[in-house]
Amino acid sequence: MADGEIDATTVRIYQLRVAHPTDHVTELAERAGLTADQVRAAERLLSRLGLLQRTPGGGWVAINPENAAESLLAPMEGDILRQRVAMAATRERLHALSGDYLEARSLRSAKTSIEAVEGIENIRAVIDDLARTCVSSLDALVPGGGQSEAALSAAAPLDLELLKRGVRIRSLFQHGARRHRATARHVSRITAAGARVRTAGVLASRMQIYDGELVVVPLDPGHSAAGVALVRDPSVVDYASQFFQLSWDEGLDFDGTGEEDAPVPGTAPIGQERDVLLMMAAGLSNDEIADRLGVSPRSVSRVVANLMTRLNATNRFQAGVEAATQGWLTS
Repeated sequence: MADGEIDATTVRIYQLRVAHPTDHVTELAERAGLTADQVRAAERLLSRLGLLQRTPGGGWVAINPENAAESLLAPMEGDILRQRVAMAATRERLHALSGDYLEARSLRSAKTSIEAVEGIENIRAVIDDLARTCVSSLDALVPGGGQSEAALSAAAPLDLELLKRGVRIRSLFQHGARRHRATARHVSRITAAGARVRTAGVLASRMQIYDGELVVVPLDPGHSAAGVALVRDPSVVDYASQFFQLSWDEGLDFDGTGEEDAPVPGTAPIGQERDVLLMMAAGLSNDEIADRLGVSPRSVSRVVANLMTRLNATNRFQAGVEAATQGWLTS
């Protein structure tokens, strides 16, 4: 018999104690067809449950189960009541701070147009807060090609919650994100919920615009996790919004294939191919181009080789001269 478990034997002993309160253990054992040790074990359990109490003479008296329950559970109910009172008091104290929080938040926005936030945990907290208070739109530039699993896991629930509330989301990734499975799955999930996603060749920096009123940009574009700046200055927000719109207009829908289509001989390069050509002409190496486009160096090498063939060039300098001659660098 497990500790605290009332089995048939225990019930039988309880019934016999109710009917024969003065019986000795041996007499009760004989009535029940049990050993004295079994009777004593059952009586100890019944005592712990408050169903038996000792008499002044050393015997046992059976207690009504309802009275036993009251006696046994009263301390527990008291503890629960005290916990509920403590919870209510704590909730009241925290809710009382809501006005102070909103006042401080409005003062922060009113007194400074730029706020720096450093540290990944602080950045996440700020992004969570901005997502909760966003009401109409979120535009985002997401450089670097395929995104990390950690970044996607953090972004997905926030994006889906915003979309559920009717917030318009537009995200602009780099072309390299198309070939990154985890990023492609993430995009499929949020576009199914109503988000719009496009890709572009080069994105200078990560950026988020909330409700057309606040811009979030990294303090260091090369290390965005180190810190971000929250910019509320209307002129800066307006400039950022125009920059995003220009980038968005030049982008391709994420499920489109325009930048992958085979080029028509004699036509100027477009999409990612044109981005590579412009950076070649600027003197960037394949590795530098790959880093800016968020793609692999092998992909860049393949595009460069194709361009060299189309331009009938044997080196990058000659390719630049021929591209300029054909007007490919200015079209």
